Amino acid sequence: MPRFFANSEDINETTAVLRGADAVHIGRSLRMRLGDEVTVCCGGKDYLCRIDTISDEQCGLTVLSVSDGSGEPDVRVTLYQAVPKSDKLELIVQKAVELGASEIIPVLTARCVSRPDEKSFRKKRERLNKIALEAAKQCGRSIVPTVGEMITADECAKRLGQHELGLICYEKGGEPLGEYVRRGIKDIGIFIGSEGGFEESEVEKCRENDAKVIGMGSRILRCETAPLAAIAIVMNLTGNM
Repeated sequence: MPRFFANSEDINETTAVLRGADAVHIGRSLRMRLGDEVTVCCGGKDYLCRIDTISDEQCGLTVLSVSDGSGEPDVRVTLYQAVPKSDKLELIVQKAVELGASEIIPVLTARCVSRPDEKSFRKKRERLNKIALEAAKQCGRSIVPTVGEMITADECAKRLGQHELGLICYEKGGEPLGEYVRRGIKDIGIFIGSEGGFEESEVEKCRENDAKVIGMGSRILRCETAPLAAIAIVMNLTGNM
């Protein structure tokens, strides 16, 4: 069944409205008709709706039932990803959303080869959030994970300390994920490096903020592989995969 996301002002317990591109998609691309059903997601809930009106401007819907979102894990995972080269971040965002991440925060570390300024990254961030939206629709999420503003490594270390469990994946090794991740943990932050890895000082700063240093085995994973492997393992260890 097609899935769409609505703002809170466009949906309540009885009616909903889909506007703009979503309305065009329903009428022209999907060729749906009056009486067809769609799922509209808002605030972590799934609304089963019947289409009552269709136009290129908006579609009016009647809410048939409301349920908790079935596609959401019971752990919130924030991925702090050091900015990689080329379009690797697009792949990371897409797959992190599919695996259940709640937020992706780009981080500018000392060894990042790609060093975009705020203006150029702002445009890139718009595209990354569109990728997150499409991935959320495709994989059945009930929220749209967001790609946040780019932050520094020092700011990232501080934020890791604010999570129930903060982790930094270090290419020189650390404890396995299973040493720290367990069922019942509800808020995890994971910091992954870029192609060049981390400076020792960055790792120490994370340690000072109570982050745990983890390793991903004896093989060196690419910067686009490590975050996806880490999220998948976390979801498995917390019973969400």
